[in-house]
This record gives sequence, structure tokens and C-alpha cells, in this order.
Amino acid sequence: MTSGTTPGLTRFNTSADSEALAALHEVCSSSAWGSKILAQRPYSTAEALFLASDAAMAELTAEDLAEAMTGHPPIGRPKAGDPTSSREQSGMAGASAELKAEMLELNLAYQDSFGHVFLICATGQTGEQMRDALRKRIENSPEEEREIVRAELGKINRIRLTRLAEEESSA
Repeated sequence: MTSGTTPGLTRFNTSADSEALAALHEVCSSSAWGSKILAQRPYSTAEALFLASDAAMAELTAEDLAEAMTGHPPIGRPKAGDPTSSREQSGMAGASAELKAEMLELNLAYQDSFGHVFLICATGQTGEQMRDALRKRIENSPEEEREIVRAELGKINRIRLTRLAEEESSA
């Protein structure tokens, strides 16, 4: 459901700024992104929220993107006790020990090259697809990779905002 006011969207629109900002931080760790989304409340539809997210993402600086990436664990190592990262990285859950070891090695090489974790919208992707993307992207220039990361963060934000907008309760 991406149109019309949903229970979660209504709650987000009417919650205190501090609560809304905390919810936005769960979506994206960039304080600049969160502030831009918060400032435009209320949203008439989830689609309006998505468009605001996309616009805010396009305006993020390299520093803002770096801050946004701090909320994302390496692929293959979701945050312990974090159902969101576990759900998003479920494609690695059944991966072989060899694939997990290869992902660790590639993640470390990527981090050495770019100074941050490999970020990909992992939802719906297999471990092999993520590995193949990592192998390809490690060859990118820092500028190319920054724009790919921006696009991947935008996809992740839309998935997470959909959950926020469609939640039936805050529990």
C-alpha cells in the first residue's frame, strides 16, 4: 500500500518530533536526511514520503552519506538482535561457509579501498548475487561508488519507510 494515509503514516505525521526523528534514524542514520524528512511533515501519502526521501537523499554530501552508512552492518554479519538487518540480509542466512568466508574477505578489501562497509539493498538478493555485486563494485572509482551507495541507500530507505508507513501499531 503506497497511496493514501495509512495507520503508520498517520502516527508518524502526528508523533512528537523526537519520536519521529527516532523512527527516521531507524530508517537512515543520516541526521541531515532525517531533519529534511521531519521538516516536511505531514505527508498526505506514503508516496509523498518516498519522494521527499529521494529528494533528501539526492542532496546528501559525502559526509552525510558516510554518516548514513554507519547504520549498516557488513553483508553477512547482521547486527546481533537487530531484526531489520537480519531480515534484509536473509539471502546470506543459508550461505555456505565458503561463501561467508569469501564475503568476509571481499568486505574487508572493499572497506580498505573505500573506507566504509559495502552497502547494497540486500532485500531479495541471494548471497551469490551480493558477492557478485561486491566483486564488480570493488573495481569502481570512489566517485562512482559514492553514487551507487546513494542509490542503494535510497532503495533501502524506501523499503524501511514502507514498513514505517504501513505499521499497524508502534509495538
